[in-house]
Amino acid sequence: MTIGSHLDALYRLPAHTFPGPDERTDDLPEADSVAWRITSDVYGSDEAWTNAFARFRATVDTTRVRALIVGAWQEAYEYDPSDVIEALVAARDDFPALRALFLGDMVMEECEISWINQTDVSPLLSAFPELEEFGVRGGTGLRFPALSHSALRKLTLESGGLPAEVVRGVAHSDLPALEVLDLWLGMPHYGGDSEAGDLEPILSGARLPRLRHLALCNSEMQDAVAAAVASAPVVARLEVLDLSMGVLTDDGAAALLAGQPLTHLKELDLHHHYISEPLLERLRQTLEPAGVTLDLDRDDADEHQDGDGTVWRYVAVGE
Repeated sequence: MTIGSHLDALYRLPAHTFPGPDERTDDLPEADSVAWRITSDVYGSDEAWTNAFARFRATVDTTRVRALIVGAWQEAYEYDPSDVIEALVAARDDFPALRALFLGDMVMEECEISWINQTDVSPLLSAFPELEEFGVRGGTGLRFPALSHSALRKLTLESGGLPAEVVRGVAHSDLPALEVLDLWLGMPHYGGDSEAGDLEPILSGARLPRLRHLALCNSEMQDAVAAAVASAPVVARLEVLDLSMGVLTDDGAAALLAGQPLTHLKELDLHHHYISEPLLERLRQTLEPAGVTLDLDRDDADEHQDGDGTVWRYVAVGE
């Protein structure tokens, strides 16, 4: 699976792309009615992202803007968005109503997820203390040092490989309002070098008293993640548990079944998996009678075996 479409919504607002420099701007939607996507072109745009942002600020009543989506910036496969972040931070006083921000909304035709260069994104959270939703796509060069943010309710980090230091930074952050945490852990080949032990502060729940939706996805070590989750204190307060998109096998499924009860969940998402039918049936028999909604779709999970017997399995989103 690759990312083939842009975000269609953010903060429960439909996404709307701000027009290019040669397009009309006299029929724009109300400033607070959409999530504004501001984008350049990865390959040879005549307008840098920062210039598009300057036009946006001159055209739209930014005091009413509630959600911003940062799309492509020039040569994102080579350059990080430091200038994008600097522009956003410098303009913070112009966006008093901003509550949601997503950085790096690019599809595969623009830049594969593993090619998207990132940087330290913590200045954005410092600059916007009332931000409630924050998301980032791309793990190369990404930094997320441990921080405190009292308003953030949803944090999403999408990558083909999330660096261990980023996982640890999130795990040691104080996010008392956080309700949804979505981490795409990825694979070592693309920088995903975290271990299940790095998740322990998240799984303890001590710094996340309001967490209700936990997604630890897209991981080569999905079995180890499942085993850690099976006995994690935070699970008892969750409504949604998402371990999808990774290399989850019978070992991980068995760990979930042998661990603490999951019958209190509203949803358990395991789609894109490598679980055999007998274990899938046990999951259904255990959880569906309790009203748990299961997603056990195998999707495009595929495996192949070398001549020497080595079996290769893949996460949903790598390169």
